[in-house]
Amino acid sequence: MPTSPSAPPLELPHAMLDLAARTPLIVFSHRRWGVVTHRPQPLLERLALQFDVYVVEEPVFADAEAALMSATHQGGIEVLTPRTKEFASGFHDSQVAAIRPLLADFMASRGLRDPIVWLTTPMALPLAVDLEPRTLVYDCIEDLAASRSAPPQLAAREAALMDLADVVLAGGPSLYEARRGRHPNLHCLPSAVDPALFAPENLDGDDVEAAVATALHRGLRCPRLGFFGVIDERLDLELVAGLADRRPGWQLVMVGPVARLDPATLPQRANIHWAGRQRHEALPHLMSHWDVCLLPYALNEATRRASPAQTPEYLAGGKPVVSTPIRDVVSLYGAAVHVGKDADQFVAAVEDILDEPAPAGAARRAAARALVAAHTWDDAASFVARLLLDDVAPGRAAPIMLHDRRTAAVRPAEPDATPPPVPVPADRVDLPARPLPL
Repeated sequence: MPTSPSAPPLELPHAMLDLAARTPLIVFSHRRWGVVTHRPQPLLERLALQFDVYVVEEPVFADAEAALMSATHQGGIEVLTPRTKEFASGFHDSQVAAIRPLLADFMASRGLRDPIVWLTTPMALPLAVDLEPRTLVYDCIEDLAASRSAPPQLAAREAALMDLADVVLAGGPSLYEARRGRHPNLHCLPSAVDPALFAPENLDGDDVEAAVATALHRGLRCPRLGFFGVIDERLDLELVAGLADRRPGWQLVMVGPVARLDPATLPQRANIHWAGRQRHEALPHLMSHWDVCLLPYALNEATRRASPAQTPEYLAGGKPVVSTPIRDVVSLYGAAVHVGKDADQFVAAVEDILDEPAPAGAARRAAARALVAAHTWDDAASFVARLLLDDVAPGRAAPIMLHDRRTAAVRPAEPDATPPPVPVPADRVDLPARPLPL
């Protein structure tokens, strides 16, 4: 069975904490820090209590001198965004040459050596290896190879990363099973939740986020069905439209930025409300206005190994949940989640919830509380910190270096003469406020 964190809050000897405080943790992330709060933020904010955390985002295009933009976020985490003239998305091979000197100058200016390096995408592996990390972590939070826009090198680079990594974290049971046997230090670490943030009893009705949520729902009749997350190709938009058509009196509130989709393709109905991106702190207040929370994900290659992070957040908010039969939702949270595979089954599940007898509702909420207690970010961060501190303890082996047998997969290919013009969508670009002086 997959391993999962169940350790108590982190309590470490003072000497180990001192060691961790001197250890930089460099994270290469394919998810932009300021767009939507995902798994990296709550986990790294907690790890920042033990490590100096620097997050390197994917580069953004600008017709200006290459630079490393910097912004400091909660917990003292410094987010670095490379600005280059390369018109290619992500950690494309054509970006590596532009980013490499920026990163080298940054490391030298800060005196950062022997870092722990953490990757959420194999495409950043050439940059990670340049840093000669004492420990290499692969946080496999989604199956990037299943994306329609996956680079052709991704599969080979992930194989090299699995070979090089000291620790591999799988973001859910399906990702874990797909990689079982490929690494000796593989752990299943599903997305978790901060129960206190979402607990209804902790909501402050005078908070500005409460006012925003109230204004957004003003005039909407009940029942209200809600979703929050990225609006992209993983959603079953036909299911959403079918649910709205079958019950015109139900209000569907869809919260989140649109990515990798033309907004014009979103189904438009009088009872579907596309609310756009909202601050993560507003989500508990938004949920408080909903009768049922939805996970209307399509069943396709992009979601075959998905583990929706909203699930424990919905449950922590005390809300009933209806989901399509995503494997990880069923295996992790099936005791507290209703499942439907199409619009008709979603309608039936929602109606069952709305007519739920009191004893059944109490049993569902009890099951949800138990699941939430077993999936907290505090426990997840404690578990990961212990793994990392095991690796940075005295006596650690020499830093990771390239070996000839890995060179072809790890080193980037020669840049394309004309890299594909893939601009960064506007909703994914949150440029930090100031250039980093080097």
